[in-house]
Amino acid sequence: MIETKKFGKTADGREVLAFTLRDGESYATVLSYGGILQSLVVPDRNGKPTDVVLGYRDVAGYEQNGGYLGALIGRFGNRIGGGKLTVDGKTYSLYCNDRGNHLHGGKEGFNKKIWQHAFEGDDLVLTYFSPDGEENYPGGLSVKVVYSFRGGELKIAYSASADRKTALNLTNHAYFNLSGEGDGTVLDQLLWIDSDEIVPTDPTMIPVGGFRAVKGTPFDFNEPKEIGRDIGADDVDLSQGNGYDHCYVLKNRNREFVKFAVASSRKTGITMSCYTDLPAVQLYTGNGLHQQGKTAYYGKRAAFCLETQAIPNNVNVPEYGAVFSSYLDAGKTYESVTAYKFEAKEE
Repeated sequence: MIETKKFGKTADGREVLAFTLRDGESYATVLSYGGILQSLVVPDRNGKPTDVVLGYRDVAGYEQNGGYLGALIGRFGNRIGGGKLTVDGKTYSLYCNDRGNHLHGGKEGFNKKIWQHAFEGDDLVLTYFSPDGEENYPGGLSVKVVYSFRGGELKIAYSASADRKTALNLTNHAYFNLSGEGDGTVLDQLLWIDSDEIVPTDPTMIPVGGFRAVKGTPFDFNEPKEIGRDIGADDVDLSQGNGYDHCYVLKNRNREFVKFAVASSRKTGITMSCYTDLPAVQLYTGNGLHQQGKTAYYGKRAAFCLETQAIPNNVNVPEYGAVFSSYLDAGKTYESVTAYKFEAKEE
C-alpha cells in the first residue's frame, strides 16, 4: 500500500505530493516534484529507524538549494563538454550551467518537473513527457520511472522512448549517509566498488578520452576501505574534483544486473549493497555540500552518491560511446535498473 500526502506547493503554486512506500518497519518517501527520494528509513543494528538519505523538509528547500538531493536527473545526467550535442550531423547547443559545460539536464532539468503518477500494486510509477526542443534537446521523449521497495531493497527501473533520435543519460542523485542523514560525515564509512578504471577529466571535470587504471591510486576501492582514507592524497584527478567526483567504469560490460558496490557504517551497522545493469557509476563525496537539511546542516562530505549511468560526455568521445552510447534512436526503448539493498549487521 502506498500512502499519498500533500507535501506542499512550489513557488508558482503547483501542488507537490509525497508517496510513501512501506516495507515492514522501513519506508521510502518519493515526491512528485523531481521524482525526488526525500527519505529512506531503515533499521540500524539495534532496530532504531534511521533515515539514510539527505533531503529537505519542504518544497522551498528543493527549489532554493542546489545539489540535486535525491532527484531524478535528465535528460542527461552528469556532464556534456561545452554543451555540444551532435545528432545526425546537426549540432545542438545545450545550456551550460557548470564551468562552461552542460550538467544534469541544464537550466531546468527533470529534477525541477512535476511528474505524473500512478500505482501498479505496491509500485510507484512516475512519468514525464519532455517535448521536442526542451533544453534544446531534439525529439519528444517519454520517460517512465518505477520505484519499488520490498525485502529491504529499493529498486528504480527506468524506461524511455523518443519520436526522434536524441540523447539521454538517466540516473538518481540520492545522497547517502549510512550513519544517518544528520550524522555529518561519511569519511569513516566503508566502500567497495567493482571497478578497475576511472575516466580522467580536464580541469572542468569533463572526461575527454582515455581510461585510468585505479590500481595503486587513491581511486582503488577493489578492497573495502574508508571513503576518507585517501581522499586528501596528492593526485591531479582527485584535486580537480576537490575529492571524489569521478566516473568508475564497472567490470560489468555486458549489461547484466550485478552487484557493483557495497557501503557500510560501523556506527549503525547498516550495509547497502548496490546493483545495476549499467556500465558506469559516478562516485561523488558531497564535496560541495553546504545547506540546511531535514534535521541538520549538511557540510562538505556529509554524504556520498553512487549515480549509475553511461560514461559522461560519451556523445562527444567515441571510445566512451563504444562502452555504452547515450544516443537513442527514434522508436527504440531505453531501459535500465538500479537497486540498493539494506541490511543491519552486528558488530
